[in-house]
Amino acid sequence: MNSKLHWQQLSAAVFASLLLSSPAYAEVSHSQEVTLTKNGVQTQSGEVGTIEVTQEAKEEIGTGNGTTDASQKESTKTEEALPDKPIYREVRRNGITYIEKVGKETLQKESKEQEVQDEQLAARMQQQREIAEAQNRKAPGRSFLTPDDGEGIVDEYDKLAKSVKGYENLTVTKVTFEGNQHEKAEVLQDSLKMSAGTKFTTVQMQDDIRSLYETGWFYDIVPTFTRVPEGVQIVYHVAENPILTELEVEGNTKISSHDIIRAMGLKEGEVVNSRDVNVGARKVESLYAEQGYILAKVSDIRMLPDGHLILQVAEGVIEDYRVKGNTKTKDYVIIREMRMKKGDPFNAKLARRSMQKIYNLGFFEDVNIRLNPGQMPNTVSVEITVVEQSTGTFGIGAGYSDADGFLGMVSVGDKNFRGTGDSVNVRWEFGGDDETNTNFEVSYIKPWIDDKETTAGFTFYNMTNEYADYDRDGDEIARYYKKRIGEEIFFSRVTDNEFITNQITLKNRDDKYKGKVDGYDSNQYFEGVDEGRYLGEDVAAERRKKNFGTTRSITFARILDTRDNIYDPREGKRTMYSFEWANFGGDFRFEKYQADYRYYYRMGKDNVWALNLGAGYANGDMPLSQRFAVGGSEFLRGYRDDQFKGNSMLKGSLEFRYPIIKQVQGVTFTDAGYAWSKDYDETDFDLSDLKYTVGLGLRINSPLGPIRLDYGYRLDSSDRGGRFHFSFGGQF
Repeated sequence: MNSKLHWQQLSAAVFASLLLSSPAYAEVSHSQEVTLTKNGVQTQSGEVGTIEVTQEAKEEIGTGNGTTDASQKESTKTEEALPDKPIYREVRRNGITYIEKVGKETLQKESKEQEVQDEQLAARMQQQREIAEAQNRKAPGRSFLTPDDGEGIVDEYDKLAKSVKGYENLTVTKVTFEGNQHEKAEVLQDSLKMSAGTKFTTVQMQDDIRSLYETGWFYDIVPTFTRVPEGVQIVYHVAENPILTELEVEGNTKISSHDIIRAMGLKEGEVVNSRDVNVGARKVESLYAEQGYILAKVSDIRMLPDGHLILQVAEGVIEDYRVKGNTKTKDYVIIREMRMKKGDPFNAKLARRSMQKIYNLGFFEDVNIRLNPGQMPNTVSVEITVVEQSTGTFGIGAGYSDADGFLGMVSVGDKNFRGTGDSVNVRWEFGGDDETNTNFEVSYIKPWIDDKETTAGFTFYNMTNEYADYDRDGDEIARYYKKRIGEEIFFSRVTDNEFITNQITLKNRDDKYKGKVDGYDSNQYFEGVDEGRYLGEDVAAERRKKNFGTTRSITFARILDTRDNIYDPREGKRTMYSFEWANFGGDFRFEKYQADYRYYYRMGKDNVWALNLGAGYANGDMPLSQRFAVGGSEFLRGYRDDQFKGNSMLKGSLEFRYPIIKQVQGVTFTDAGYAWSKDYDETDFDLSDLKYTVGLGLRINSPLGPIRLDYGYRLDSSDRGGRFHFSFGGQF
């Protein structure tokens, strides 16, 4: 037996054992948790989109590096074995592993070169045969674990069967081992089928060689045979794997080498076992998959003569993005929402989050991701397929009354203006009297004004509308015209934590009292301000002065949003904290603090519990329009809109949402809330002052947008009763 260590053969054997398990693949919904299993990724059904890994992409990543010299020899021995389609294989140059595409012509050329190498190999084997003949034995040569079929040992020499033909059906009289220093011969004997007393067959011999390799202790096994009068004796000359001196990891960028080495579970100073290496490699891939890197593979394992084991990781990086199905939306609007950039390893969790971000734009009915093999080795091309929906809105209304004459309204908007992702809205009201014939409002929002996901927007308006004010008993006490003129500018930016956004808003607003509505006493007062119900004109004018004027403020807000769907959330939460400071030369000076918390819990497939809690406090000189208001369709259903106003506020809603039919959802709810102020409350606030309601509602997805119908019933013993509410817009 040649005692020279065949290190290339050892690497091939270890890596071939690694490839016996099937690579993981995935079809993952954007709202799913990923669980890596032996055969793939298990998922639960999601709501929007899938992540599909094509078979070609699975084969591209992590398998091309498994082509060893031995497997190349096997695949190029004969012309008939050459494939018609190009294949991928690993080539090592200058210390870098490459995967190259090889066509049939190249394989034919290499096949001829291989024949020359085989002749040289045969000459070396002849020397062994001469020695073997002198000892009346034959040496069939080295054997390899082949990664191509994953089923066991294939003899390196195609003449193996002929070389042992003379021993067929002879009785095996003795089986011994040479070279085994760490594994006892008795243990090895137990793995053999062809033991002493059995008949010799070529097939059984190959099976036994396979079994010995599968123990994991050897990188080379050469059986030799001696004919004796009773039959044949077999000696297995084994070369054990070296002692591990160092484990090195290459190609890892997302998981540290320390964590990978720990997952491998190998100990320095112990003999390397290829089975343990195989198990460790699977653990490394599971470690990657748990963090979302479902394409990451241990692509190669190399063993150096000094026991230095090198683990090569292919993380499956993104080569490019391709978008399909978008006839209006620009490609960059979609691609910029991806949480992974070109060159990053593909991550299923980030891909799922990316689909949420794309869907939450409100431009698409469905979003799916498909992974195709890239042009470069160990890369994927991410294909994003979308189904667009209408994003434009148009509204028109008209009416007539004896008092106001003809009234009209036109509104136009598009939340995906010209496919850029910008949002534009224009509203114009015309007709009526002099106070209401010049109403307009214009808003524009532009996301991604830089590469840090900064959004900017503005709104300016000139609106005169009729307002009604109510006391705490729900009785109307004022009806008047108010003119609002102003503008708001805001900027927001996502932080390093993509779920957190900081926002700043600048506001300049002028509220003007334009007179009472015909038929109402001029000596009206405004809820939350006056202690007397009917005051003199001078006092009323003074009160109006304190409630109408210019407000100039800056607001800082911090928002945490992990909801799976901002339009119809089923999981996650949203938390908002804000602080508004008014001064800057305006008529009012105040500080306003507010907190809002929303939580969603899915129960079953389509049922959802939704919780909303809020609180607010303001201090200073604050106009009526800026005070907290509770009551109506938004909060505390069953009471009039904004029935309770004040400088302090508490509110809460709990809803159970369930599907009824397609596009229609049922809601059972309970609300609690109150707003108060020391300026006009006779006593300090107590929790017993909170108002409670219960009720039922419907949510209808219509072509005009979401419609909400609610009936709330007041539980206050002194004011029992109910009220219907109709409104447009999404639910909290």
